[in-house]
Formats: sequence, structure tokens, C-alpha cells
Amino acid sequence: MSNGEIKLSVIVCTYNREKYIYNLLKSVAENTLSSDQFEIVLVNNNSTDNTESECERFRKDYPSVKFNYHIETSQGLSYARNRGIKESHGSVIVYVDDDALINKEYLQTYTDFFDKNPNIHAAGGPILPLYETEEPNWMSPYTRQLLTGKLYLGDKEREFPKNAFPGGGNAAYRKEVFDKVGLFNVDLGRKGDSLIGAEEKDIFDKMTTIGLRFFYLPTAILYHIIPEKKLQKEYFDKLTHSIGKSERIRTKNISTLKYLKRILSELVKWGASIVFFLFYTLTLSPLKGWKLLQFRFNVTKGLLGH
Repeated sequence: MSNGEIKLSVIVCTYNREKYIYNLLKSVAENTLSSDQFEIVLVNNNSTDNTESECERFRKDYPSVKFNYHIETSQGLSYARNRGIKESHGSVIVYVDDDALINKEYLQTYTDFFDKNPNIHAAGGPILPLYETEEPNWMSPYTRQLLTGKLYLGDKEREFPKNAFPGGGNAAYRKEVFDKVGLFNVDLGRKGDSLIGAEEKDIFDKMTTIGLRFFYLPTAILYHIIPEKKLQKEYFDKLTHSIGKSERIRTKNISTLKYLKRILSELVKWGASIVFFLFYTLTLSPLKGWKLLQFRFNVTKGLLGH
């Protein structure tokens, strides 16, 4: 690409995150990649707080950054993600969560990777939790991944292992991927305060089916801010139930057989959860084990439509 041509479109889809949005945009603007090589495409999905004024503050503070602001009136993260694709100009799209921060080498890492690997279609990096309060004593590696989106596969670049994929809040795609597999499924993804998800899993499953590969990049780091609210029982129950509902929607959209296979895999996961419950109980950490059983119970309820 010639000097000055936009290489990356950083898409930020946001809904009522006035507390975090400015600092996220600031962390993007202060990356090491020259500002003439990327743009920020912000899609405001009907926020009712001061998100718009915070975006205007950013625009004034960082005038050299290409900042394109759009309002998507169709409620839902997948609608916002798809609007971001439509409004982007780069050949590589990077989705960044609106309640996060990124490291200074983030954009350069993705730029270099896609320049050097023309046959790889997507990539993702670590997602590390940044707690506003202390981590609760019931947290285990499994519930941590669930609640915070934590993803860490080590400090070496590698292809994502089977059945693993980048986290939706730290993922980069060649724009052509969406010509090959279609846009994000609008039946999936957050809608307002709903916690339905799996829209990015749906994309990566489709990519895998047609042989498109995706890699883990250890130096593209996203720090996901975790407020106290996300550590409360009400949020935990709502999120885990929504995971089951998301899987029900996603798999049924593919086929009845896919849904039945997902139910069978849930039985296997129950077996593993019981083993971990016994392990944590015997090692005097019963709260960690009990939380895993609650997680599994809620997911199963959502999966079965209850």
C-alpha cells in the first residue's frame, strides 16, 4: 500500500459507555501507527448518555486522527458491527470493545501481520481483565474467561487451536471475509441491555467451514475494564443464561442437527463441571466449584429454551 493510504479501520460499536469511550479512543489515537494509516469508525447504537459529547471532545483533542462518527438506529451490536463494515475504508477491519484500552503497539501489530501474511484472513490478540475492584474469591479460570472475556495463549504468535477463536472485542478481519461468509447475524449479539452474544463465534465458524485461517498475535493487547456490576450475582445469572440462549439461536439457524449436537456437547460439559466441582471442593475452594455448577445450570436452561 502506498504511504498515506488507510490500512486499518478501527471500528468501535458503543452503547451508553460515556465513562470509558474517551479513554479508549485516546488509547487508539496514541498508538505508534501513523495517524494517516488508520481511521476510527465509531458507531453509536442509540446511546442515551453523554457518549456523543465525549466523542466530540475526542475529535477536538485529536484533530489529526480520521474520526468518522455514525448513529445506527437499529438496536443491536450486530447491526452496529455491520454498519461499521459499510462505513469503513480500510482493507483490514479491527473491532475494539468500547469498555477497554489497547496497548501502544496494537495497530502496528495488526498492520505488520496482514502485510506479511496475505493468505491469512483474521487475527486476534490477548484480552486481559482490568478490574475496577478486587477479583472475588469464587473466580476460577473458567468463570474468569466467561465474565471478563480473558484470552491469553502465551507470548508466541500461533494459529488459533481447533474450536478456539479471537474474542469479539479484539478481532481483526480482512474486509473481504464478509464478502465470503456474510455479515454478522442480527439475531445474535447484544441489543440494548440484553446479553445475547455469539455473533463473532458464528462468523469464525463460517470461516473455518470454508478454510479461512486466523492467528493469535500476542502483542495486540486489549485490556477489558471490569466494573463491580459484572461481578454481581444478577449479572452472572443473566449472562450465563444468555450464553445458552445465544447457542440455541446460533445452532438452530444452522440446522436442527447442529442444535442436537450442541445439546450433546452440553452433557459432556456437565460431566467436566462436576469433576471440577469435586476438585475445588476437595482443595478447599468450594465457592469456585459451586459457581461453575451455577454457570452450567444457567447455560443449559437457556440452551433448552427455559
